[in-house]
Amino acid sequence: MKSALTSAPLRVAIIGAGQVADKVHASYYCTRNDLELVAVCDSRLSQAQVLAEKYGNPQVWDDPQTMLREAKPDIVSICSPNRFHYEHTMLALNAGCHVMCEKPPAMTPDEALEMCKTARRMGKVLAYDFHHRFALDTQLLREQVMAGALGEIYVTNVRALRRCGVPGWGVFTNKELQGGGPLIDIGIHMLDAAMYVLGFPAVKRVNAHSYQRIGTRKSSGQFGVWDPATYTVEDSLFGTIEFHNGGILRLETSFALNIPEQSIMNVNFCGDLAGATLFPAQVYTDRDGTLDVLFQREIADDNRHFRSMEAFVNHVQGEPVAIADAEQGVVIQQLVAALYESAETGTYVDL
Repeated sequence: MKSALTSAPLRVAIIGAGQVADKVHASYYCTRNDLELVAVCDSRLSQAQVLAEKYGNPQVWDDPQTMLREAKPDIVSICSPNRFHYEHTMLALNAGCHVMCEKPPAMTPDEALEMCKTARRMGKVLAYDFHHRFALDTQLLREQVMAGALGEIYVTNVRALRRCGVPGWGVFTNKELQGGGPLIDIGIHMLDAAMYVLGFPAVKRVNAHSYQRIGTRKSSGQFGVWDPATYTVEDSLFGTIEFHNGGILRLETSFALNIPEQSIMNVNFCGDLAGATLFPAQVYTDRDGTLDVLFQREIADDNRHFRSMEAFVNHVQGEPVAIADAEQGVVIQQLVAALYESAETGTYVDL
């Protein structure tokens, strides 16, 4: 293991040179003197070059195997489309690299499990950028829950909704490359944050319904334009996750849904002693018919992306900090797959 105090900077490479690679991964890595961005890889070499020119002109590649062999990075960020997360993560792990992978972990639970097992076998860190769990609000609320401030939580409501927020760039409307729509893009983030606060309770079964009523009929919205003829993902999905402890988690997520709000990204927890809202973090209860706020943050925290990246790098360097690890990634991937399966089959899915 390398130490920033005793050895050269860790060598970093990025596979996938899109927006998240630019705004999150490269921009964070370049804030640290103990890291050196040495390679950018993208199937579109011109795209890799654009990102490289912005961040010190590391070498550019269009083939990840060649890049891994010749650049010899210590850390690799996987920012490619969802369909390639498994392939690129496995290449990086087997090349002896620590990996920070964008969500979702993979396209299937079996892929996520193999990624987890490979990281263990290689003795490498595999983390996922579920950045909402790194918000100060989430951390503070988890502390409240673990301390028993809410009592037994029996209902959790997860909402990741957009009125008309179909992404007009990338492959977000392509099920083959993306794996799905709002559930696997934005719903998965709030689902992970909720499961993290709850302490990842054991799941009993899942039930869900999905709809495709708007994206194939419209072609523009809050985030640009798309082709309704090639829109193959769900508009919205609604599901219920039942836990073995008797509690339930209700999930609502959408790219397009006729609601008054432009966007909702939040989680509510209902316990037998108190309730809570995630963003901004707040704990409250009823006192003789009057709402009594027990804990409150005035503004939701916004620096969660960098804290997610920081936790990963510090963990790689041996610090005992929590990350969104490979094992938890498997659980989240299993839940996403079960929700899609239930919505497609119209039946409960046992886990």
